[in-house]
Amino acid sequence: MNLDFDKQGGLIQAGLIPAIIQDAKTDKVLMLGYMNQEALEKTEKEGIVTFFSRSKQRLWTKGETSNNFLHVVEIMKDCDEDTLLIKVNPDGPICHTGADTCWNEANESGQAGWLNHLKAVIRDRKNNPSEKSYTASLFEKGTNKIAQKVGEEAVELVIEAMDSNDDLFKGEAADLLFHYLVLLEQRGIDFDEIINVLRERHGK
Repeated sequence: MNLDFDKQGGLIQAGLIPAIIQDAKTDKVLMLGYMNQEALEKTEKEGIVTFFSRSKQRLWTKGETSNNFLHVVEIMKDCDEDTLLIKVNPDGPICHTGADTCWNEANESGQAGWLNHLKAVIRDRKNNPSEKSYTASLFEKGTNKIAQKVGEEAVELVIEAMDSNDDLFKGEAADLLFHYLVLLEQRGIDFDEIINVLRERHGK
């Protein structure tokens, strides 16, 4: 990864670039740290975020004392190649105060935001199929079978809607939503495109 570690110069410290840490599931920005080339290489190699501490003047692995490590999901560079965005799965609170983020925000985006994580998992099962994966087996059967499964789940949801068992109803609703997302992925249509259709209708 080609990055300009010297561009920041006197603004911060030569050889360091900002690294923005973002939760891969909630999209919340968790903290900001700084990396030199050695910290980046260690992060890439171990899959755990390591910074260069300006106060300690050494490499510092987040969680080395608290065990609240940051597990790397993806590392991205910006258009100027002088700032990193690192998406992570955190082990616990990020801030030394015990808060979820260094801005004292709750690390959550609402339950609906978790759908982005589910969409990513479904896409991965399609692109990297495994014999043990139920989702991968759906993609293997093709569009017609996936669409048929969505129809079956819709009927089961209707049946449960006529009863008074909320747990069964929620279970069938979850099954329908899951298979619907699989069908969208099979068709190459992102769920956000469906949301945009709803927004357009709402605006009329």
